[in-house]
Amino acid sequence: MTPQEAQGLAKYLFQTLDTEFATTRKVLAAVPAGQLNFKLGEKGRTAAELMWHMVQSDVGFAEGIANLNFDNFTPEGAPPQTTAEVLAAFDRDIPPVFEKVKSLTPEQLATPVNFMNFATLPVVIYVGWWANHMIHHRGQLSTYLRAMNAYVPGIYGGSADEPFGAAATA
Repeated sequence: MTPQEAQGLAKYLFQTLDTEFATTRKVLAAVPAGQLNFKLGEKGRTAAELMWHMVQSDVGFAEGIANLNFDNFTPEGAPPQTTAEVLAAFDRDIPPVFEKVKSLTPEQLATPVNFMNFATLPVVIYVGWWANHMIHHRGQLSTYLRAMNAYVPGIYGGSADEPFGAAATA
């Protein structure tokens, strides 16, 4: 991949992430305070653990991308005790690390980077993986919300709780 190709792909992915972050924050904020220990099945995480994984793994992905190195994922630790604390961490930690990623040069974006001995790809590809990972776990959390009988915000359109609005006009 050329630096110019990587830069073009990055511009698209950065716009995508801007939208996905806003949607993810909306889903995180919808978790009711009294439901943080809710989980689906014996193998599932609690809602608090899943929320914390979403924030911490987003930071880890971004740091790996920004540093062109995925060897330093740190343990997530115990989740915060409230939805407000998770949102505060999201608001505090995601924007600055996203800015670091957005500041990569075209040459850096095209640099092949090893991802935990699983793949070696131009680092810009991991920006897409980051988005996919976030969307995957957000989907899990939205399923938790429905199972909790909580408010489920619209994600790519309406939901039973947040109906899709009228179509935009040209």
